Amino acid sequence: MTEITDEQHRQKMQRRQEIQAQRVADRQLEKGLIIVNTGEGKGKTTAALGMVLRSLGHGYKVAIVQFIKGAWNPAEKAAFDRWGDQISFLALGEGFTWETQDRNRDIAKAQEAWEIAITFIHNPEIKLVLLDEINIALKLGYLQVESILTELAQKPDDSHIILTGRGAPSELIAVADLVTEMKLIKHPFRSQGVKAQPGIEF
Repeated sequence: MTEITDEQHRQKMQRRQEIQAQRVADRQLEKGLIIVNTGEGKGKTTAALGMVLRSLGHGYKVAIVQFIKGAWNPAEKAAFDRWGDQISFLALGEGFTWETQDRNRDIAKAQEAWEIAITFIHNPEIKLVLLDEINIALKLGYLQVESILTELAQKPDDSHIILTGRGAPSELIAVADLVTEMKLIKHPFRSQGVKAQPGIEF
């Protein structure tokens, strides 16, 4: 690495500060975002829950609908219960497909969850809606991407919708404002045989 003097470093950081300040000044648009967290790596729901916590801290109303998950009582639900009616948290799945082994019931539960999610999406009082693992329901054919896109197009202008789960369809990625793909590098479940642990996986 090329050594630079303290003065050169100061000048370089000053230029970066000026560029960043100009970028911030140029961006005045505010809008509700469609956010997709997908990919094979861990952290899609966790990242979304961070946005949920941030929104709650701002005093916004939030709704979470969990597709697939629901066979157990997630710890995050217990944590968010303390926020009272500022948050609606519904875990409406019955577990992973290899646990339920009943495709028709899985489809019915996914569609039931989606009907409830629609009411949250269209509610102007709710600033953030998290549709957790909905991408899995889409990937498995439990829901149709066209119906999701139709409802997203009619959401209030200032509300944010987060859709999580691996295998997000290309049509959803195309309309999203922010897409993050979690890449799996290493996972202790696979590499070391470490079981799912409270506070990390659930």
